[in-house]
Amino acid sequence: MLYDKLKEYSTGGTYPMHMPGHKRNGSTMPHGLPYEIDITEIHGFDDLHNPQEVLQDTAKLAADLYGSREAFMLVNGSTVGILAAIGAHTERGDKILAVSNCHWSTPNAAKLFGLEVVYVDTQIDKVSGVPCSVSPVAIESALMKNPDIKLVIITSPTYEGVISDIASIAKIVHNAGGLLLVDGAHGAHLGFSESFPKSATALGADVVVVSLHKTLPALTQCSLLHVCSERADASRIKELLSILQTSSPSYVLMASIDYCLRLLESDKDKLFREYEQNLRHFSESIKGLRTLSVLYHGKDSLPSGFYGFDPGKIVVITKNTALGSAVLADILREEYEIEIERVYDDYVIVMTSICDSTEGFTRLAEALCAIDAAM
Repeated sequence: MLYDKLKEYSTGGTYPMHMPGHKRNGSTMPHGLPYEIDITEIHGFDDLHNPQEVLQDTAKLAADLYGSREAFMLVNGSTVGILAAIGAHTERGDKILAVSNCHWSTPNAAKLFGLEVVYVDTQIDKVSGVPCSVSPVAIESALMKNPDIKLVIITSPTYEGVISDIASIAKIVHNAGGLLLVDGAHGAHLGFSESFPKSATALGADVVVVSLHKTLPALTQCSLLHVCSERADASRIKELLSILQTSSPSYVLMASIDYCLRLLESDKDKLFREYEQNLRHFSESIKGLRTLSVLYHGKDSLPSGFYGFDPGKIVVITKNTALGSAVLADILREEYEIEIERVYDDYVIVMTSICDSTEGFTRLAEALCAIDAAM
């Protein structure tokens, strides 16, 4: 393992006459930070931009776990993966197709590479205020109106956990002669349990980008880019990643990616079984909510407009209640010491993962029930 190799190096007798400047000298730095494994590209530790040894092993493990043809480690988050994937499959002046609620990295890529973005509007669910799944029909219609589009970018799952029909969309895009890039930043945990939707890597997408740090045990900025088909230009992606990513990649971050993947390899069944139990218990515990509601949890049927949903996202709906979403977030923070992920006009987003404890789920359920009862 990369972490073990770094730890072994840190306890050896070699003096670090190289970057970083802290030189792993714990007496000059605060405790708690992993300075002892923070190194640069020295002999025996490979090169992120041309991996041949230990980092290549990590990339291969990533591809094997997700079922992709090739995987690239990202230390600048999913943003850099989306930028590279878009740039690798377009030329200046090209059109790309994206959904209206796409991540800002897509319009930024258009600015960077001189592209025109054609947007497909996302419908909003009238009951919850949450953006719905992307309609394959809408994608097909847009491609018929714009036959010169080369690349389609779909976000699935969304920030709210909404899944789109990637398999159907992929067929439509490929029939039109295009490539499909899926921004799956919030779906790094998908595909490891039958209780969760499949990963886009298994549904026909050409390139899929996922953020390990969002829903799996990895440090912030730790992500992966998956090349899933021969239509994708892996060599061009690699070239652009070497341009767009830092030339001084953090070994702490890369070790975190490696550790996360090896944890999945060895313990995913146990971890997801416990996660599923916590989610089921949470769903049972909030059945008594009268005013607040949680989008699609437990045995709820999917509302119209939604193709699928990631049960790991807890979206608490405040629309048409006397309690504003910002106020709900404040109450959870100040009275129950729960810091939620994001506040929108009509709902709040609560992020969960395989690392959440039963106590954490119980605290959230009890807090929501108490707040609801007091309304």
